[in-house]
Amino acid sequence: MKKLILTLISLSLGFALLAQTGKVKDNLTLPSKLLKGDRKYAVYLPPDYETSERSYPVLYLLHGAGDDQTGWVQFGEVLHIADKAIAEGTATPMIIVMPDANTGQRGYFNDLKNEWRYEDFFFDEFMPYIEKTYRIKKEKRFRAVAGLSMGGGGSFMYALHHPELFSSACPLSAYIGPLTLADAKAGLERSNQKGTDAEIEAYFNKHNAINLVNNIKDDQKKAVRWYIDCGDDDFLYEGNSLIHIAMKKKEIPHEFRVRNGAHTWTYWREALPTVLSFISDAFHQY
Repeated sequence: MKKLILTLISLSLGFALLAQTGKVKDNLTLPSKLLKGDRKYAVYLPPDYETSERSYPVLYLLHGAGDDQTGWVQFGEVLHIADKAIAEGTATPMIIVMPDANTGQRGYFNDLKNEWRYEDFFFDEFMPYIEKTYRIKKEKRFRAVAGLSMGGGGSFMYALHHPELFSSACPLSAYIGPLTLADAKAGLERSNQKGTDAEIEAYFNKHNAINLVNNIKDDQKKAVRWYIDCGDDDFLYEGNSLIHIAMKKKEIPHEFRVRNGAHTWTYWREALPTVLSFISDAFHQY
């Protein structure tokens, strides 16, 4: 009888654990002095966050143009995908943070004149706030960045600008920046940003992933683990192919995947489990 009771208790505990899910909050805010107002963000907390006292690694997951902090929640199904990966053991429990880069001015970077300083906000205000508010491990090896399209570009630039902060970077279907100086000038003109030729060239050099890769120092080639993924029918295939070639020539270790698909949420939902597994390898000390 005792064995039967113990078995039933064990089964009940097992079912309770299986039933545990993470939590997502997608309308949170923090004040920003740099951007002169409140900024929204979403956060995924793993299933055992509220019942444990441990600290967790963190993934900064960036949305694409036209979406906001709710994109990965609503269309990317981050709650279901992360819960499943953690339950199956293919990803370690982690906190996933999704900032809004669609309010005021779209994008993850400072503008040409440094009047809109989103990148400064991200590193000087947003990350410190998040890593103080939640139980997050603050060492580089427990921090990763990933994103799609515009957010893939953010992932490239953030990890290339600050390799000391991220163990892994996973750009998906990424906009790698303007491919030529002429493209950069045209893009800045479309967004009503005017500057001297020298200012535009400096901005282009800082926001073109190929240029940054070509100028990377030898001792930084292995600073970040790279996973790059772009569909064979994606309109951004050229930039992703060129960055892969540049990394190969520069002998920068990276994973490069071309799968069947286009610039769609179906593609990115299929990519996310692999991203979570890839960054977990570093979190686990592969």
